[in-house]
Amino acid sequence: MACVVAEYYFWRLILSLNLNDKKAVVAEVSAKVASAQTIVVAEYRGIQVGSLTQLRAQARAQGVYLRVLKNTLARRAIEGTKFADLAPQLTGPLIYSISEDAVAAAKVVSDFAKTNDKLVVKAGNYEGKQLDKAAVASLANIPSREVLLAQVLGMMQAPVSGFARALAALAAKKEAEAA
Repeated sequence: MACVVAEYYFWRLILSLNLNDKKAVVAEVSAKVASAQTIVVAEYRGIQVGSLTQLRAQARAQGVYLRVLKNTLARRAIEGTKFADLAPQLTGPLIYSISEDAVAAAKVVSDFAKTNDKLVVKAGNYEGKQLDKAAVASLANIPSREVLLAQVLGMMQAPVSGFARALAALAAKKEAEAA
């Protein structure tokens, strides 16, 4: 019941926006889209307000712009951008996840969808390439940028640290022979 009431007030708010407010929303979303690498859209029908609040908190922590928008406003915001191919997918009650990080938007939505079956990933777009539900899940499984950098650094340090251990073992062996 709470989700129905929240959805009613959401639509009442959106429908009550005047033209200037709608232009401001489109401008705000357009600014986010201009610097984004990834957009993921998911259907949120039937989700409790408390759950959506948790999703928003997780998105904020990951640096993801998460917003429920009227689809016509979203279409206007992505019009003429690399995400314009996403427009035919924008039907129904959708929540938009937009991020500058290639993986963050997909990861936030996919992780939340694992614990809440009412959030259904519908589509996505990465750098102008259309993504279906499976592709969004694959993108979400890629480690974050920080993890990838740590892995590369570990691979670069492995030969050097191995060489240092070999030299230390050789020095210890020479000392043992000399004593």
